[in-house]
Amino acid sequence: MITTNQKQRVKHRVLIANRGEIAVRIIRACQDYGATSIAIYADDDIDALHVRLADEAYGLKGNSPKESYLAIDKIIEIAHKSKATMIHPGYGFLSERADFAKAVQQAGLLWIGPDPQTIEVLGDKVQARKIAQSVGAPLVNGTADPVSDAKEVLDFAKQYGLPIAIKAAFGGGGRGLKIAHHMAEIEELYHSAVREAVTAFGRGECYVEQFLDKPRHIEAQIIADKLGHVVVVGTRDCSLQRRNQKLIEEAPAPYLTDEQRQRIHQSAKDICAKAGYIGAGTVEFLLSANGTISFLEVNTRLQVEHPVTEETAGIDLVIEQLRIAEGLPLSINETPEPRGHSFEFRINAEDPAKGFLPTPGLISQFSQPAGPGVRVDSGVAENDQVSRQFDSMMAKLIVTGASREQAIARARRALAEFNIAGVASVLPFHRKMMEHPDFIDNFSVHTRWIESDFQAQKSHFPRSIPAENEPLVRTFIEIDGRRHQLALPAQLLSLSAVIPTAISEHKECQVRENAVTAPISGILHSWLLSDGDKVNQGDVIAIMEAMKMEVQVVATCHGVLQQKAKSGDYFSADSLLAEIN
Repeated sequence: MITTNQKQRVKHRVLIANRGEIAVRIIRACQDYGATSIAIYADDDIDALHVRLADEAYGLKGNSPKESYLAIDKIIEIAHKSKATMIHPGYGFLSERADFAKAVQQAGLLWIGPDPQTIEVLGDKVQARKIAQSVGAPLVNGTADPVSDAKEVLDFAKQYGLPIAIKAAFGGGGRGLKIAHHMAEIEELYHSAVREAVTAFGRGECYVEQFLDKPRHIEAQIIADKLGHVVVVGTRDCSLQRRNQKLIEEAPAPYLTDEQRQRIHQSAKDICAKAGYIGAGTVEFLLSANGTISFLEVNTRLQVEHPVTEETAGIDLVIEQLRIAEGLPLSINETPEPRGHSFEFRINAEDPAKGFLPTPGLISQFSQPAGPGVRVDSGVAENDQVSRQFDSMMAKLIVTGASREQAIARARRALAEFNIAGVASVLPFHRKMMEHPDFIDNFSVHTRWIESDFQAQKSHFPRSIPAENEPLVRTFIEIDGRRHQLALPAQLLSLSAVIPTAISEHKECQVRENAVTAPISGILHSWLLSDGDKVNQGDVIAIMEAMKMEVQVVATCHGVLQQKAKSGDYFSADSLLAEIN
């Protein structure tokens, strides 16, 4: 007699509705699991690493996020064309969109993630707070519902005091999150949070809650199957952040008391059980300097930092997601005992010397480290482009040791071996952190430590000089929407002929002190002051946007504003935007 376990398993075809390193990570899990991987790509990504590694790849015929990785109809159409049986959303983009999950299920495909109803409830941060409250999870004061304007935010701050957090109700990943420390900045921070939320998630509703003083960011990784089993796989500390986005994560979360760890584990399990959770997810908490724990949110997807939990728990979370989607039970029944300690370093194309500003461009060198305890999850390779359209993360370096001390030693070695040229990277910051006593010895870091304590130390970082673009020696064609590579002799190609300039980059030389120049390469989103307005030094006069994050443009002196640039246009870093006379 043939048992269920002995029956031949269906070989699934998994469409990966994402790009970059997470798409590569899922492709490799598909290979290990025996599934066919299907990539999709924006125009800029036609030669991206995830496209080259996938079994099949299909073009989305667009370049902006809205035209490509956020285009639900296009993705479903490609899923049918490619005969996909499953869709994995990765993280970011559509991963926490209930309407996408519904569209996948209505198309007759398996959705790798929680049910749409669960995404909808937990994706609404206000409703998630109510669930957390119902199971007795720890919580700080917050608005019961999304606020309608900046006045409600001011009223909350007057009632409960500063600092406060203004948060996108339907977002995550630090986008649409603003921390107000002064009453005077609340109105602009509220509008900025709304703008970022609309850009990143398509919805601008925000709510407000108290912001704990110098909090650590602690999270619990959970997995849950369709049979009702929920397991907390372990904890992570993600306190080292800039612009509310994480840079270094580690597992298990260090320097927690047994009572704190148990409270976090139990609260995470209870919240997910109450919500009827299915799949991999993360329950996030803040831990204040005085030991107060407060529930933050539930991320209904795989996290960027999932590898540190994989390394310390001995489980492949992506394969676990595939198993759960098929209806199989969890491969573990209880929280595993951590096996050592693991760090993850996000390798972003950002310049620490200029406040971690994104630096898109051509990667002329990408030399990865190796050796015991070293893992690199990369979305790029040498001679690849870092697109200005998308997130700045190129790769993740994961280093594991038998103890935190051994993991630190291995991290120092791996970071020293890692070499990137052509674009700036955060490697100099990571190297400095592995020597910094606040992180290595007394662990006094918190979510604003980089902007406050660390910034005050005036740390110097070397700059990486971008390389000139080199001629392409390959090109690509699409047949019925499917990508095929076409190799041609290099002498037949001319860079100027093959690759027309897509965007005219306005670049002028700054020769006067009254010039206001672009702090980053990106789009001038909007002017906050009008041409001819009087300004004071330090006033925020405009907003630029790059890789889905907003950056303020600040007046360099007192005077009258004369705009030299039009909102909506793309500008290179240091381009002239305005003069103040």
